[in-house]
This record gives sequence, C-alpha cells and structure tokens, in this order.
Amino acid sequence: MKNNLKVYRVKFGFTQEQISKELNVSRQTINAIENNKYFPSLELGLKLAKILQCKVDDLFSLD
Repeated sequence: MKNNLKVYRVKFGFTQEQISKELNVSRQTINAIENNKYFPSLELGLKLAKILQCKVDDLFSLD
C-alpha cells in the first residue's frame, strides 16, 4: 500500500505530533504510517482524511 500522508500533512502545516494528538495515537504511529511500516485501521484512515480534508483514496492506494 502506498500513502500520501506526509504530503497532505505538510500541505496543511501539521507536525506529526499535532496529528497524533488530534487522533489520540502516538507520534510514532504517524511516523510508521508515513514510512509504510504500519497500515492504519479503516477508522484511523477515515479520521486522517477528515482532518486533512481529503478522501481516503487521496491518502492511501494499493501499489
């Protein structure tokens, strides 16, 4: 799975820490998602898309 989380996060000027606090997860979780070491749950993916004002498909895609 490929993701554009970092692209959208930087576009909105969020740090990993800010996103993690908003979602109640660790900063390391956000880092792991960005580095394709962790695949988020559907719920977390939907929450990320809501915060970053995009569709889940914009953030995540299959290789």
